[in-house]
Amino acid sequence: MMIEIFDPTDERAVRNKDNLIAFYNEAINEKNPVEAANKLVAEGYIQHNPQLPDGAAGLGAAFAALTAQRKDARVVIHRIIASGDWVWAHVNFLNLYTDDPADLGVAGVDIWKMDADGIALEHWDVLQPVAAEVSPVNGHGMF
Repeated sequence: MMIEIFDPTDERAVRNKDNLIAFYNEAINEKNPVEAANKLVAEGYIQHNPQLPDGAAGLGAAFAALTAQRKDARVVIHRIIASGDWVWAHVNFLNLYTDDPADLGVAGVDIWKMDADGIALEHWDVLQPVAAEVSPVNGHGMF
């Protein structure tokens, strides 16, 4: 179950949250990354992940290569928080690096800055492999 945190009277936050949910679903889960990027990512988009290119075309092409190589790649959004032009998403990217159906994936927190029209302008992320078990230190899982 996805947890959504936003002020329903903040129209920009609602639109931006919905746009990013649509982007994740279309780009990764539905395997239409070029179309998703063309609709929801600015051509002047700035990418802070050193493994991904700037621009809508660059991001679309990078995800197109990934989803072509990994047919089972998908993303699960666990939490999404939006306020004005900012959206934070706690996600689990699955089968990005392996076709193993038991892949636990990569946990991520994505930070997105959106423009006045709800298009992604800038992105930061923090990623780590999902642990196979709950932490022996604190007893918690990652999601």
